[in-house]
Amino acid sequence: MLATIQPSATFKENLQQLPPVDGVQRIDIVDENGSVIASIENQPGKQGSLAVYQYLKQLFGMLDDKAADYGLALFAEHTVDARNRPGAHPNIDRLLAIVAGAAPLTIEVIPASQ
Repeated sequence: MLATIQPSATFKENLQQLPPVDGVQRIDIVDENGSVIASIENQPGKQGSLAVYQYLKQLFGMLDDKAADYGLALFAEHTVDARNRPGAHPNIDRLLAIVAGAAPLTIEVIPASQ
């Protein structure tokens, strides 16, 4: 069973506790109709979000309000920034919307090709 980490006050510390994303090409976020509404690529500047979303998939299986709330704790200080600057952090905005009552989403991890 996957161990649940206790989120700390900083994203950097939380990131160090998350499983690596070496084998992940991208993560697709899928709505209730089966449409991909967003993708998070495994590239610099996106790997933190990729790691959080991969972990949420492993821990919760989907992106519901419990997973979104936990994800906001993992994003730590970036969650505060996202609340103050809507649109600046779309991967956090998505979690905020789900916590506020938006429909749950599916997380699909696309492995990197060998």
